[in-house]
Amino acid sequence: MKTRNQSVAISFSGISLEIKREDLIHPFVSGNKFRKLKYNLLQAKKENKDTLLTFGGAFSNHIAAVAAAGKEHGFKTIGIIRGEELRNGFGDNPTLNFASNCGMQFDFISRDEYRKKTEQDFLAQLNEKWGDFYIIPEGGTNSLAVLGCQEILEESDADFDFICCSVGTGGTISGLINSSKLNQKIIGFPALNGDFLKEEIRKFATNERWELIEDYTFGGYAKVNDELIEFMNSFYSENHIPLEPIYTGKMVFGVIDMIYKDYFPKDAKILMIHTGGLQGIDGMNMKLQKQRMPLILKDV
Repeated sequence: MKTRNQSVAISFSGISLEIKREDLIHPFVSGNKFRKLKYNLLQAKKENKDTLLTFGGAFSNHIAAVAAAGKEHGFKTIGIIRGEELRNGFGDNPTLNFASNCGMQFDFISRDEYRKKTEQDFLAQLNEKWGDFYIIPEGGTNSLAVLGCQEILEESDADFDFICCSVGTGGTISGLINSSKLNQKIIGFPALNGDFLKEEIRKFATNERWELIEDYTFGGYAKVNDELIEFMNSFYSENHIPLEPIYTGKMVFGVIDMIYKDYFPKDAKILMIHTGGLQGIDGMNMKLQKQRMPLILKDV
C-alpha cells in the first residue's frame, strides 16, 4: 500500500491500495477540516467579519479545527457546545482545552437547545448574545466547504477506479463526487446510521457515481469495540499510519474487509482518503481507559 509520503507493501492479489494523507496538510487544521474551512475563511474576510461561530460536541474535530484556524487567521471564535453538563468546567477534556487555548469562547447548551441550531429564532438569540459573527455549520458542511473538498483529488489521482472516504455530514464526499472522473466511483463509509445522509449529499453532489456502505459503523457514531481497536493498532504498527476511531479507522477497516470479501475487481486501483481528526484519539482513549478497554496507538 502506498501513501502520499511513504510506501509500504501490502499484497491484495493484484489490487492497488493507496492512502492519501490529508491528515498531514496542517498540524492542527488537518484533512477535510482544512478543506472545508478554506473558502469559508475567505468569505468571512470578504464580509468583514472578525468572529467565527460554530457548533459541535465535546470532542469535535471541527471545534478544534475552527479554534486553531481562527487563531492563525486572526478571528475570534465561539463554540456552541452540545451538553450543558460541561458548563461547570471541562476539566481534562483535551479537545475543549485545546480550543480554549486557541482563544475560543464556549457556550454550553442543552441537547434540546442544540437541536434548534439551524432555526432562525435560535440564531437570532445567539446574535443578541454574541454580536455579529460568521456562522459555520456543525461539521463545517456548506457549499463553500464542498468547493474546498473538490480540491482533494488531483490530476495524479485520475487513474484510480475507486475513491473511498468516511462520511460525517456529507461535505467531503460531495466534493469528491463533484471532482471525480467518469471512470471513478466514490464509496462513502458513514460514521453514523441514517438514510438522511443520502439526501444531504444530493444537495451538493453533481452526479450519481457514488455509494454509501453502512456495514461498518460498529453500532453507531463514536461506537468502538475491541475488534476495531485491534485492527487500528495493527494497521499503525505495520504501516506507521495512525487512524482515529470515529471516521477514518472504520473506513479503512471497511475497505480492507471488502477487499477480502471480493467486492472490488481483482485489478482495482483504490484510493482511501485520510481525513485527519487524530486529535480525537486522546478523548476516545480517556473513555476506553475508564471502560478498561485497549487504548488506540498514535504518533507521540
